[in-house]
Amino acid sequence: MENFVVSARKYRPLGFDEVVGQEHITTTLKNAIDNNKLAQALLFCGPRGVGKTTCARIVARMINGFEEKAEINSLNIFELDAASNNSVEDIRNLIDQVRYPPQFGKFKVYIIDEVHMLSNSAFNAFLKTLEEPPSYAIFILATTEKHKVIPTILSRCQIFDFNRIQVSDISKQLKKVADREKIKVEEEALHLIAQKADGALRDGLSIFDLMVTFSSGQAVTFKDVLNNLHILDYDYYFQVVDGLLAENHTQPLLLLDEILRKGFDAHNFIVGLSEHLRNLLVSQDARTIQLMEVPDITKQKYMDQSGSTSPSLLLSWLNIANQCDINYKSSKNQRLLVELALMKMAHVQSVVKGNGALPAQEGLKKKVN
Repeated sequence: MENFVVSARKYRPLGFDEVVGQEHITTTLKNAIDNNKLAQALLFCGPRGVGKTTCARIVARMINGFEEKAEINSLNIFELDAASNNSVEDIRNLIDQVRYPPQFGKFKVYIIDEVHMLSNSAFNAFLKTLEEPPSYAIFILATTEKHKVIPTILSRCQIFDFNRIQVSDISKQLKKVADREKIKVEEEALHLIAQKADGALRDGLSIFDLMVTFSSGQAVTFKDVLNNLHILDYDYYFQVVDGLLAENHTQPLLLLDEILRKGFDAHNFIVGLSEHLRNLLVSQDARTIQLMEVPDITKQKYMDQSGSTSPSLLLSWLNIANQCDINYKSSKNQRLLVELALMKMAHVQSVVKGNGALPAQEGLKKKVN
């Protein structure tokens, strides 16, 4: 049996051109290296799984002119996990290493992951070396929580803020991996995985590996991803809105019951319905369609359904759904709260049509009485 290598490691970028969704970072770093203007202390900040450590390794190789597989890499590139090596003694050992120039290449590069985990005394021990490092030393600090790094460290570093990766970019990268591995996938399945990854490409690749294992040589399908990751199908929301448009509360209530019997949470349902209504609203204008992070096939469904309603009605529904979301946790009968919201949505049109300007008139009558 061959050793399995997860996709996140197998397809780790080897150059800046392969890094996904961080063009503002990679362009700046490449120009700095090309023009010999790279700072000696860099701080990479951003969410998990977006390429901070990968970019640090690429910088380390590029400034030394090393190949990816060169064995001398280990003599020049030092990685420290500050989560488990966060004491003063650990930092003093690192500072002792810094004193010796590199045996190969031009620079010694120190990559410190999760640097915010260092103790205050460790940070203070590190300050002088970080401010005045030897000419051959480069420090690249990485953190997911910049606000926990003390100001005196921040002021000594050139800071690079990494972004969450767009759903479309993660989806494209997953498609490239699937093509290389000769795995059949449905576009909607990849998009769903990309959404579940929540801006982290590494998480997306891990979920992709899971789904490939689950499919066991078969195609990775949208239905399989839905079932395996326990995600609510888009179609439920389209059916709910169809019922609301027909001013019939029975269908939405039956659909809610079916959803709850499948083990989904009513709060997740109302949050998902709010997202669906928001997508219907933005799909009514060609300029805002791009704000929807859904596959092209699903975009067309949104555009078709949004043509049957008005912006004012969607806003009324969104307001009801939002109030339900706000009150959900404090409610003693949470299912009834969601059901009541659906019933209000189903009959909001008839209330508006029947009353017209009556709500204001009724308010005046109450004042007179």
